[in-house]
Amino acid sequence: MARNCGRALLLAVLAALVLTACGSSTGTSSTEQKGDCPTAAVPVVVSVDQWADIVNRLAGDCGAVTTIFKSASADPHDYEPTPADLVKFTGAKLVVVNGLDYDSWAAKAVATLDRKPTVVDAGRVAALRGGDNPHIWYAPDDVYKVADTVTAKLKLLLPKVATYFERRHTAWRASMRPYDAEIAKFKRVASGSTFAATEGIFFYMAKALGLTDTTPRGYVTATANGSDPSPSDLNALQHALENGEVNVLIYNTQTQGAIPSQVRSTATAASVPIVKVTESVPSGFSTFEAWQVSQLRALARALAR
Repeated sequence: MARNCGRALLLAVLAALVLTACGSSTGTSSTEQKGDCPTAAVPVVVSVDQWADIVNRLAGDCGAVTTIFKSASADPHDYEPTPADLVKFTGAKLVVVNGLDYDSWAAKAVATLDRKPTVVDAGRVAALRGGDNPHIWYAPDDVYKVADTVTAKLKLLLPKVATYFERRHTAWRASMRPYDAEIAKFKRVASGSTFAATEGIFFYMAKALGLTDTTPRGYVTATANGSDPSPSDLNALQHALENGEVNVLIYNTQTQGAIPSQVRSTATAASVPIVKVTESVPSGFSTFEAWQVSQLRALARALAR
């Protein structure tokens, strides 16, 4: 009898250890106090890494931030979350998504949760609708609106440390001064220059910079819908490149295919400068600001030629 009791106790202990290990694997359930945060960190999930650095900086040590998609070598539009990715939403108190069907899998994951987290949807913050260009992180004004909203939600979730989040927001805003300065300088010297693009990810920024879009409308619509442009639209874009109507070609390196490659080859043959941009943060950039400033300076150099 004693031996059976001892065996039962051992099995119970082992089961408890297994359950503990499983419970700690979600990533968002850990809210231990850390760093300069005076309280336990709030668990936060960010769907795509375009917003991850901003959220991390705004939350600081008072946020335990988990990012789901973070790769500049793949097309985010084609991303399929793994079961392990979906589990990471469990226990989140704040979820930041891009919206506009860019990361609809994240909204579906939130919908399955018993305890619904606070959600910041960047598309809704920017007052955009389904079908609008989802690449909101290239719209300077909307980047700041999303950051303001994230800070406001963090303050509501941890009201006792609201001043901490206010300080984090002020520090982050100061870190964005090179980004603001680059945009302002660009508008002074290059406003009115023309561009074309293999895909519409940069359109919001181009508009903010004062650039004129010469990409054929049919080409833009087709790529936005994930389809190939018609031969006539492709020919129109190539004609514009060959005849000096385009000052610079914006090329999304994360979109592969015969048509983007063909457009790039036409630009190269016509000596039209090509500026590479990405949808996601490339390796080697630790901040959103550094990534964006690098692309803006590359664009300025291209137009200077």
